[in-house]
Amino acid sequence: MSELFVKVCGITTVEQLEWAIELGYDAMGLMCAPHSPRLVDIGTARELLVHANGRIQTFAVGLTLDQVEPLKDHVDTVQLYESAEVKSLALASDTPPESTEGLEYWFYDASHGTGTFSEIPQWVHDVDARFVLAGGLNPGNVAEVVEQYHPDGIDVSSGVESSPGTKDYALMKSFIEAARGPKPRG
Repeated sequence: MSELFVKVCGITTVEQLEWAIELGYDAMGLMCAPHSPRLVDIGTARELLVHANGRIQTFAVGLTLDQVEPLKDHVDTVQLYESAEVKSLALASDTPPESTEGLEYWFYDASHGTGTFSEIPQWVHDVDARFVLAGGLNPGNVAEVVEQYHPDGIDVSSGVESSPGTKDYALMKSFIEAARGPKPRG
């Protein structure tokens, strides 16, 4: 079995990006959806992408393709709540997708946007794409959730924040250690 894919969404500063890289996160998401406390303007997003410089997988995250349009050609993967023709698509939904053709990842948000974890339906394992679990995950529940549901990956945002939109290094560290186990020293 391959190592669990771990993404931190809602990165807004170079400092947070460096924490994600240092701690071993596989990917980071740049929020393009209006009204999110994690929304980054295009200038900041492009600065973060230049700074990432291939050291971490990058996602532009939005509800629609229009929201991620300015970044879609500059990130590794576009994560949407609608299907679209893009080079690499992650589809997020709380119902089974009609088709998984062209999907690199399929995200299930267990919180349905609330940030509060709820049970995962068994049908998620029938989706023919890499299954990434999101929503309501935090350092206190992630190990149990991974053990119980066996996703290919996990995605965290508010569960590693000290306040809405503000990532916390200690929470980010606790989260990835709980998800994967502590890194060996050496």
